[in-house]
Order: sequence, then C-alpha cells, then structure tokens
Amino acid sequence: MTPLDKVRALPIWGGAVEAEPLGGGITNLNFVVRDGARRAVVRIGDDIPVHQIMRFNEVAASRAAFAAGVSPAVLHQEPGVLVIDFVEGRTMTAADLRQEALLDAALGLVIRTHREVAKFLRGPVLTFWVFHVIRDYAATLAEGGSTHLAQLPRLLDQAAELERAVGPIEMVFGHNDLLPANFLHDGQRMWLVDWDYAGWGSPLFDLGGLAANAGLSAEQERRMLERYFGRCDAALWRRYLAMKAAAALREAMWSMVSEIHSALDFDYASYTAANLATYAGALDAFAQAQST
Repeated sequence: MTPLDKVRALPIWGGAVEAEPLGGGITNLNFVVRDGARRAVVRIGDDIPVHQIMRFNEVAASRAAFAAGVSPAVLHQEPGVLVIDFVEGRTMTAADLRQEALLDAALGLVIRTHREVAKFLRGPVLTFWVFHVIRDYAATLAEGGSTHLAQLPRLLDQAAELERAVGPIEMVFGHNDLLPANFLHDGQRMWLVDWDYAGWGSPLFDLGGLAANAGLSAEQERRMLERYFGRCDAALWRRYLAMKAAAALREAMWSMVSEIHSALDFDYASYTAANLATYAGALDAFAQAQST
C-alpha cells in the first residue's frame, strides 16, 4: 500500500476523498485531504530513532498544544498516521518573521507554548536536550561513515564549550523545531504546527532556534529576550548566544544525519552547508560576547 493509498483508506472520511501531496515536509510525508465536509492534513511517518522522533510524543504534544490554543486540532491518530485540522493560511518565511508584527505574533505563540501546553499534557513525554542530540548525532554519523567525519571532533569540542556556557536551566515544555515553515498565519492569527521534537528543555533553545532560523538581527534578539524574561543583561545574553549556536549546530547535524538516513527527495547536502554557515556566524557572535 502506498502512502496515498493509506491516506485514502483511513476510516474517518465522511465522503468522497480527494488527496494531494502537501509540499514542504523534510521529515514526514504530508497530504491535504478533502472528504466533502472538511479539509484535513495527514502526516505519514513512523518513529525515527536516529532523530529521537517518537510518534507517541508527537501525538501527546499536538493534543496538548491544541488544548492550549496554539495548534490545530488532532482529528485522528493511528500508528504511522496523524490527522490534524486544516488551517487556511500562509506558511511563514524567514523574511516574514523578521517583520516586527509577525515576529511579535510568533513570539507570543512560543511564550504561550512554554507557559500553557504542559498543563494539558497526558501520559509519558520526552525531554529535549540539544547537547545530548548533538553527541548522539555525532555517534550516528560515525557509525554511518558520513562524509562529515573529519569535522566531528572540532564540533563536539565546541558543543561542550557551549554547554558549559549555557549553565543551569529552567525547564519548560518546548516545540524545539521553530523553523519559519512551522508557523502559519490565517489572516487573523498565528498557528504553530509540527510537534515531532517537542519535549522538556530550556526556553533558550526555542528562542535561539527561532532567531537562527529566521535570521533575526541582534536588536530583534535583545527585544525578544526583554519580552520573554523582562531583561537582557550581559549574563543572559551570553547564555542565549551559546544556546543559539547550539541550535544552529543541531540543525546542521540533523541534516548531516538525514543525508545518509532519509529517503525523502530533498537536497540535504545544501541544507547542511547553509546551516553550517549559520552556525559559524552564531559561534562567532558567542565568542565575541565571551570576550567582552
């Protein structure tokens, strides 16, 4: 049975099924389905251990995020399949999120996620510690004979320095994959989707990931920290920059692993190169902050 056949055969449809691929996914296969009465998004994907993706966790986070008013409703779930309500809206880009009004809306969703989603969680859920992910990715790359092996000792040494700089953290339940494409705007409000990597961790990871992925300016980043924490002192700024660099490194290493483990039709090599460049810039900013 093909993924499309699996989508059409789901028991939830109430009429004739029209299904078409939904572009943009780089972890799952996604489809938009009409069944006469409604539209829905169907996400097809099993557990992906090399990326620490466990679908029970995604389902729990998705349901809690809907209850918190952050994400669309979960309509159906079964092994390898998640069906969510369709949002008629526009997928955000990095350029969109650099606009003040849209950045404010996105940050508001992140704050709501950190403060409200955990209240609605049920059952077991995962933690997300970026430095564990980086170390695990390095081991996966070594086992898989990656073309990036020569870089790994240097990257792991840098990650260890960043982890020390981050220091003790407060725990929040975060999204942990704040790519611009995971924000949707329906003309009235913003939505946050795709909870594959959700888990307990540091709020600085979501904030740093948002900044790195959207290419925010230092001024925008400082305003973001002021809004989130009510301050942006030198110590917080250094810790934040360390986590931002780690977020960029994790995205680059995610792509390195995907180069050898993903069967999806996506140019992971170019994505790796782009994220390594982002990481280099973030690491330089951290080093400058450390020296002042």
